[in-house]
Amino acid sequence: MTVLIVNLVGLALIGLIVWYFWLSKPQGAPAAIGAGGKQEAFIVVKGGYSPDTIRVEAGRPVKLVFNRQEADPCSEKVVFDAFSVSADLPEGANVPIEFTPTEPGEYEFACQMGMLRGKVVVS
Repeated sequence: MTVLIVNLVGLALIGLIVWYFWLSKPQGAPAAIGAGGKQEAFIVVKGGYSPDTIRVEAGRPVKLVFNRQEADPCSEKVVFDAFSVSADLPEGANVPIEFTPTEPGEYEFACQMGMLRGKVVVS
């Protein structure tokens, strides 16, 4: 009986791990509407992007402000391939990146090495 309980608990934990890492989709942080109707979000760069998922609406200008709080050389630049936009991120400075997504979808951004990743979800 004990073996059965241990096996069931183990299967439940495996199922939870699979759901958390592969099946759940993060909702992301919605961008706030700022001055001039721009969708704005503040992103901290420290071992990754926080938040790493931003939700915006198609057809409205977006302004993402990155603040790098680490000295890791990997995070010195952020690249948005889909919008042909990139920026250097000096440590401690607020760096705005602006673009207007026209089509719904998920658009990734990353450091120049592709190790730090985030995405903009456009609806």
